[in-house]
Parts: sequence; structure tokens; C-alpha cells
Amino acid sequence: MVTGSEAIVTWFVEFTRSNSHFRGMPQVFEFKQIEEVAPMKQIRIFLQLTALIFAIAAFGQGTKSAAAASVPRAQQSQPPPTVASTVDRQISIIEKQIVEAAEAMPEDKFNFSPESLNIPGADYRGVRTFALQVKHVAASNYFLWSGLTGDKLPEDFKGGNGPEDLKAKADIVKFLKDSFALGHKAAATLTTQNMLQTAEHSKSPRLYLATFAVAHAFNHYGQMVEYLRMNGIVPPASRAKSD
Repeated sequence: MVTGSEAIVTWFVEFTRSNSHFRGMPQVFEFKQIEEVAPMKQIRIFLQLTALIFAIAAFGQGTKSAAAASVPRAQQSQPPPTVASTVDRQISIIEKQIVEAAEAMPEDKFNFSPESLNIPGADYRGVRTFALQVKHVAASNYFLWSGLTGDKLPEDFKGGNGPEDLKAKADIVKFLKDSFALGHKAAATLTTQNMLQTAEHSKSPRLYLATFAVAHAFNHYGQMVEYLRMNGIVPPASRAKSD
């Protein structure tokens, strides 16, 4: 005949085996012999075991809740986007693509223009060379973004193509990179309070100048891509990852 205490212990053992909260836990109790105990003691044992079960179950639920709660906290660790961070991200995207395209063109082809191909039916007379495309983007960046930062233009800054003495590929690429550094500085000045204010020495809002520079750079990036392909060079942004 199964005693009351034996039934309680048997139920507890089966409960712990079937409940996921107890799987993998070390065997805390060792039942070698079940002895008949008084009814009050049975009740006390039952209450103690029940309290233990609920305590462990609550611990398991608490662990799950903590894990679930950790996901939103991790997501909340990222600061909310601002007008400055949004524009800065746009600048970073075009900066990467256009700098890589400039670096991909060999030095001996840096002054290439489609005019030299004499393509029938195509009129490329007077178009910018690849080098001038890069210089024009950099110069425009300086013109537009300096209105937000108050920086002075580089010395010998003439026309829409920047300093005339920049001839070597390395110097032109540096000019391009420096112009994007100014762009990040300009983006950092933008707030919801000043983004629609008229920029210094301009009739346009600050946000317009900041984003128009990005749109303008993408325009010339498309032309640079064609120049690269005309020379049998796949633009870095279009290459397979293994290239």
C-alpha cells in the first residue's frame, strides 16, 4: 500500500522529471526509503515541496523574462536617428562609392574622356575628363558644405573644378576625401531647429545644401562609372565579393 508521504514524494519526483525547469539540474534529493509519517508531517512535507516547486518555477520564468527583456534594451541602446545622423549616413554612402571609383581608375587613364573614342553619332566634345569629374565633385562639395560650416575654400580655388595645380591622381583623390570630411562636419551642424534656416552666403536652406551635395555627387558618380567601363574596369561597387 502506498502511504501518503510516499505518494507526495512520488508525485514530486515525476513532476520534476516532466517539468522543463528542472531538466539538467543536479539531483538534489535522494529517496532511499519512504517511511510512514504522521499526517501533520505529511502536510508539512507537501507544503515544503510545493513551495520549492513554485520557487524554482518562478526562477525559470524570471530567467525567460530577463532574456526577453534584454532584446528591447539592446535595441534601445541605439540612439534614435536625427537629421544630422541621417544626412551623415547619406554622405557616407556616396563617399564610399565615389572614392573607390576614383581609386579604381589607373593613373595613366586618369585624364581619359569619351571624346578620345570617336564614337559615331556621339558628341563628347568638351566633356570633363575622369580627373575633372573627380575634381568637380570635390569642388562642389566644398562650395556647398562650407556654407554650413563657415570654412574657407582652399587656396587657388578657381571655377567649378577646384585648384588648377592638382594634376596627380594621389593629390586629386586626397582633395576628394578632404571634401567629404567637410561634409561630415557640415552634417553634424544640422538640427531640427536650424535645418530650414538660410545658409551663410546663400539663399537656400541649410538642409537643401547638405542634401543637394549628395545628389550632385551621385550624378557625377554615374558618369565616372561609365568612364571606368569604357576602359574595361568594373566599378568596385559592382564587383563580386571575391574580386
